[in-house]
Amino acid sequence: MSTIETNRSVAVGGVGNVVAQIVSLFASWRETRMTRRELGRLSDRELDDIGLCRGDIERVARGF
Repeated sequence: MSTIETNRSVAVGGVGNVVAQIVSLFASWRETRMTRRELGRLSDRELDDIGLCRGDIERVARGF
């Protein structure tokens, strides 16, 4: 009987982990998209003021 209970909790935890990973990936994608959009709205002068150029936007948005 305990084997069945252990397997059930592992199976439920496994599905929960998959869902948590999907939610995490979606949140990360959304944050990257928002950062890219906001930086893209800045003028070249504003980007220069913060030490960036248009070519840096993707790198900054991805966190590299």
